[in-house]
Amino acid sequence: MTSLTAPLISIVLPVRGVAEFLPACLDSVLADPAASLEVIAVDDASPDGCGRILDARAARDQRLRVIHLAGRLGPGPARMRGLAAAGGSYVWFVDPDDLLADGALAAVAARLAGDRPDVLLVDYLIWHRPGRDGPSPGHGLLAAPGSGRTLTLAERPALIDRTMTAWSKVFRRQFLLGLGACFPPGIHEDVPVSCVALLAAERIALLDRVCYLYRRRARSFLATPGLGHFAIFSAYAQVFARLDGRPGPAATPAVRAALFGRAIEHYSTVLASGLVPRRARRAFFHRMASDFRRYRPAGYQYPHGARGLKMAVIERDAYLAYRLLAPVNRVRVAVRRARRAGA
Repeated sequence: MTSLTAPLISIVLPVRGVAEFLPACLDSVLADPAASLEVIAVDDASPDGCGRILDARAARDQRLRVIHLAGRLGPGPARMRGLAAAGGSYVWFVDPDDLLADGALAAVAARLAGDRPDVLLVDYLIWHRPGRDGPSPGHGLLAAPGSGRTLTLAERPALIDRTMTAWSKVFRRQFLLGLGACFPPGIHEDVPVSCVALLAAERIALLDRVCYLYRRRARSFLATPGLGHFAIFSAYAQVFARLDGRPGPAATPAVRAALFGRAIEHYSTVLASGLVPRRARRAFFHRMASDFRRYRPAGYQYPHGARGLKMAVIERDAYLAYRLLAPVNRVRVAVRRARRAGA
């Protein structure tokens, strides 16, 4: 694809085992015929007919290109294959069981054209089922810094608390390629790319508009129980190594503290989810405590209240005490979510 015909946005879809959701996703992505768009779907050796669905749709819409993989690679490597084939100025990694909101592409294109960011953060809804959805955690952080103005993570460190998913961000393709970050195989593959991009970006734009509908479902790749969830530790290890080895505009004490808090909260959320097998939970907690002591920023102070108590117990590697605190923590999280929902 030459620069004269290159689209503004390349949407990359890693596809496997989502035949019941894929047609609706394609409808939402291809709904706007005026969008400067290409869609690259990577069929990750899907066993359920996704490849046929993609080929049939591509025959009707030349904006859709399909790459069929001979064997399963997983969503991370499938995204990398799609990224290598992309020709757009920006790339948006969309999960094929989710949807783009009505008018999302036009809103995103306008913000990209106006701000020319390295990374654009968009808002989303958590979609449990039709008629039942909830706001994204921390959606208030997306209040724009001013018309035509971008920012860095150093100016708003709390942005690291937004979801660590790739689909909540639109990346300038050349910026992303220049980072050298990649989606690894396995679970929690979004973390290295999402974090490293925010740390390195000199121009972050915010779109305080729901552009994405995230379908929360029990059978998703991320919701699969198993030892694969230990990958969260190597994911954040890559991020901290990047912060130490190639400091960018966001290498400030405030950003390091925010990243540290985000990592520990992410670990504890994974452990509380019940997805780590029971026999491995003590070992998972021990890894969490080790990372707490390894990455704790200079001058770090425990937060107030129950969250601070939880952090103290983690640092001391006191697993039994942590288990006793679990009911209190669940109540705290439920109250916080209720407040966000009512905001």
